[in-house]
Amino acid sequence: MEITGSFKVLLNGELVEFTKYNDIPLSFDNLIECIFDYPEGPHTQEEHDEMDKFNEYLQQLMTRETK
Repeated sequence: MEITGSFKVLLNGELVEFTKYNDIPLSFDNLIECIFDYPEGPHTQEEHDEMDKFNEYLQQLMTRETK
């Protein structure tokens, strides 16, 4: 399952937007926005398992901040 949403980071002082989680650089200045897309229901068990990880993904992004 590809993780999508609205992800905004400051990168070298510029606001950069991403729609795919995996496109976000490994390091950036600051995380500005992290809004995950939720699939329309009803959800499969796989979708529930992936959505349960969204907080972990957010925490991982916050460790990539350099400032």
